[in-house]
Amino acid sequence: MDQVKKRNPGEDEFHQAVMEVLESLEPVIERHPEYKKAGILERIVEPERQIMFRVPWLDDKGNVKINRGFRVQFNSAIGPYKGGLRFHPSVYLGIIKFLGFEQVFKNSLPGLPIGGGKGGSDFDPKGKSDNEIMKFCQSFMTELYRHIGPDLDVPAGDIGVGAREIGYLFGQYKRISNSYRAGVLTGKGLNYGGSLARKEATGFGLVYFVREMLSAHNSSLKDKTIVISGAGNVAIYACQKAQEYGAKVIAMSDSKGYIYDKNGIKLDTVKQIKEVERKRINEYINHHPEAEYHEGQKEIWELKCDIALPCATQNDINEESANILINNGVIAIGEGANMPCTNEAIKTFLNNKILLAPAKAANAGGVATSALEMSQNSLRLSWSFEEVNKKLDNIMVNIFKTASDAAAKYGKSENYVAGANIAGFLKIADTMIAQGLV
Repeated sequence: MDQVKKRNPGEDEFHQAVMEVLESLEPVIERHPEYKKAGILERIVEPERQIMFRVPWLDDKGNVKINRGFRVQFNSAIGPYKGGLRFHPSVYLGIIKFLGFEQVFKNSLPGLPIGGGKGGSDFDPKGKSDNEIMKFCQSFMTELYRHIGPDLDVPAGDIGVGAREIGYLFGQYKRISNSYRAGVLTGKGLNYGGSLARKEATGFGLVYFVREMLSAHNSSLKDKTIVISGAGNVAIYACQKAQEYGAKVIAMSDSKGYIYDKNGIKLDTVKQIKEVERKRINEYINHHPEAEYHEGQKEIWELKCDIALPCATQNDINEESANILINNGVIAIGEGANMPCTNEAIKTFLNNKILLAPAKAANAGGVATSALEMSQNSLRLSWSFEEVNKKLDNIMVNIFKTASDAAAKYGKSENYVAGANIAGFLKIADTMIAQGLV
């Protein structure tokens, strides 16, 4: 950790992600001196390649705008780099490195041949016209295209990058590269190589993992009260699947505040507001005046619930929020976002025997289905929604079993955070040793 902090000053999110993993790996390193001899820890925390570039574009008024673009290709031991693109004003190199590091372990767990990477820009799509977003995406891809490819690096979407942005990015890649390589991006539209169930995959996969975790402790989602932060793809489809299993979701949020509906969230309304109209979540009370809207994000965790699903962004739940949830009787946490709980919150949950589904495992459904999209592109065919969803369900069942078994093997029984870190690490470490010092 001293070395990581010295080499990466000021990158707090990256430091946090590395610390969480390294603490989990202590019993592994003690049992396997070959990893220490091969310098695996020193190598695995260092990205294979970091790319940063200027993105110039013109707004609708003809003003010159400059953003920064990033792609961190972190680890390619088990396959081509794979990971999303995030467009958000908070993006800087440290955010992309934390996300890329997480992605390495997350991509190891589904058992598919994909390495880890991440990218993005400090560009904010909110308030921009479609024309401005298209111009930005085209400029961004004009540099990025030389660093990606179906067998090299396959980006996807993340915060601020949905089907619209992926479409503009793919169109520019096709134009510049003079080729139609559908497998270069995932999350594409269904008309040009996208996969059914991809939009739903991260949220569905999260609930499948939580279902397995609860089942292992003789419980289920039926009749549970759930609070979800976020109102993007992950949150919306986690809500849908939880409701299908008989749970009652009472709250969702966006970056300004949260809605509380004691009778259960009406998901069709949320989908209309966020997916069609692209408006704020507070519009919900205009359709359902019996519901409540509250400014602020952290306050959502003061609501009494059985299960909390943080699906918004990193460090959504801190130690204070964790204690409030515990005091209100929460029994399980499912991390739908990347690193949504601080390390202090994670320790608080684990010390109080709260079931915790870690992001590396619980939200791996998205990247797993992206890998399935790559397979369909390579085969030049499309699978049905049911086929993809069944494969996703099986993958999440296997991820839970893998994390659970690894935790038990290394004396961390029922600590699925440690289990996911250990299971992901072992596959990568063994492969790195097999491939030599590269």
